[in-house]
Amino acid sequence: MTIHHLVLQSLSLSSEQAEQVAALAQAQGLQRLSATAARLLDVQTDAATRAEVRDWCDRNGIDQAFVPKGSRLSDCKVLVMDMDSTLINIECIDEIADIAGVKPKVAEITEAAMRGEITDFSESLRRRVALLAGLPARALEQVYEERLRLNPGAERLIETAQAAGIKVMLVSGGFTFFTDRLRERLKLDNAQANDLEIENGVLTGKVRGEIIDAQGKAARLREFARQHGAAPEQVIAMGDGANDLKMLGAAGWSVAYHAKPIVREQTRYALNVSGLDGVLNWFEG
Repeated sequence: MTIHHLVLQSLSLSSEQAEQVAALAQAQGLQRLSATAARLLDVQTDAATRAEVRDWCDRNGIDQAFVPKGSRLSDCKVLVMDMDSTLINIECIDEIADIAGVKPKVAEITEAAMRGEITDFSESLRRRVALLAGLPARALEQVYEERLRLNPGAERLIETAQAAGIKVMLVSGGFTFFTDRLRERLKLDNAQANDLEIENGVLTGKVRGEIIDAQGKAARLREFARQHGAAPEQVIAMGDGANDLKMLGAAGWSVAYHAKPIVREQTRYALNVSGLDGVLNWFEG
């Protein structure tokens, strides 16, 4: 039987909070990792205990992860991340739409798709992009320069993963304009996204070629993993929306990052309050 540790993280994790969860999980020891994180040793992992710990942590703003003892980052080979609202702080299409004056219409479709209420992502993307027709392409640069920011912990996570020999890919239902720049900026190994059609410096309201939907994301993860000899248990995947679920399902380390409820419910791990680098505390050594 695999021994599990329980990693707790929050913006300010008190000793009292760690000890309360240790009692719930019947931990055999407690290691303080930092002011914001602790590892509880050799915990109970039955369904009732997991549910009780999850509910308590949710109520108290604490991220929790039951992790097999001895898990090492260097045992992983691939890290695959969604872009919008995962690696970065915005939904790019919503910000482009804001400049075009149609943000409410586009954001309404985006949110419905993220919640899983619109199941045909390709159709939802076409509907949103069509609303951008006629917008000068320089608006994309404006979004990148003025509005796009990396989410907390992004650079530390990627740099630490790369130092451990992990290959990193960005795969997005967004646009190559942004993923190409992020790939260069962060020295990523690969980046995949949709291609906005631009003619005479203006958005046409169309997407070139095949649209990367949920199935497309999963297919690209599997191919990237195959290229680098990574079994599912050696793959970390991170996302926040319903469109990421198939991709997350193909990874042993599936991580819902500040995600919609439908995503949190179907992934093995979740970071609800921590930054992206919260992943690193799950691993020993």
